[in-house]
Amino acid sequence: MEDIPSNSTQKRCAVVTGGNKGIGFEVCRQLASNGILVILTARDEKRGIEAVDNLKTSGLNDVVFHQLDIKDASSIASFANFVHTHFKKLDILVNNAGDGGLIINPDAFRAFTHGFDNVQDRNPDILKGIMEQTYDKAEECIKTNYYGTKAVTEALLPFLQLSNSANIVNVSSVYGTLQFIHNEKVKEELNNVESLTEECLDELMQWFLKDFKENKLETNGWPITVSAYKMSKVALNAYTRMLARKFPNMCINCVHPGYVKTDITCNTGVLTAEEGAKGPVKLALLPENGPSGQYFNQTELSDF
Repeated sequence: MEDIPSNSTQKRCAVVTGGNKGIGFEVCRQLASNGILVILTARDEKRGIEAVDNLKTSGLNDVVFHQLDIKDASSIASFANFVHTHFKKLDILVNNAGDGGLIINPDAFRAFTHGFDNVQDRNPDILKGIMEQTYDKAEECIKTNYYGTKAVTEALLPFLQLSNSANIVNVSSVYGTLQFIHNEKVKEELNNVESLTEECLDELMQWFLKDFKENKLETNGWPITVSAYKMSKVALNAYTRMLARKFPNMCINCVHPGYVKTDITCNTGVLTAEEGAKGPVKLALLPENGPSGQYFNQTELSDF
């Protein structure tokens, strides 16, 4: 446990999940550089503390660490209690922690010459030997990227509601856009944000997992390659829009950081983590009455 800065109740305060490395670490660094008090969270306590020490060494002192596993209800409850005790309110939540949902052969992945833009659901076989999707991995991915993010958000909403300009940023992916769903009825349901409910979304996720298990992804028009990751981010985007509708006094958006050199891409990306953090940071620092319920591709407004 870190020492809490004495000015913890005066400054704008941000929580960043998965903050010990990659994009999350850079988001913490850039927010702290902008005068925000940052609570860096990570599942692994040792790595989280090292990340905070690293930031402090570079002169950024208003950063504290707290352990948080977004898939663990007791970890979330303990973290919410920590926020309540020491900070009272929150101004920014950046949901960055995520899971790729795949078993990847890193060497084969790095040697892959087709480029991922050329991987389509009509040619999934070119990924054989490079990445494998299993039901357990798919379930874990949805549990983390959608349900975990949602659980953390729900737990921290009471503190965000105490801010006079709260921002929630969900780090998503271009893979979460509706172009990857081939079932027009499902696509329409997800896009009709006025009538979409969390119950509908849960049903869709359960249907997807059932079809995954029964090998019916193609039959029912789900994504075939990187399926669970795509569906988890589709769900996250839909949840972002529903949340924005429910809390019109907050700025709640999702963002594709770009194809970034991080562990999840086996460091094959085209952007550095510093460049990838720019979109999430821009949204985290939006002024009051900024855009809400939107999807950004890096720093630009884009389409769901």
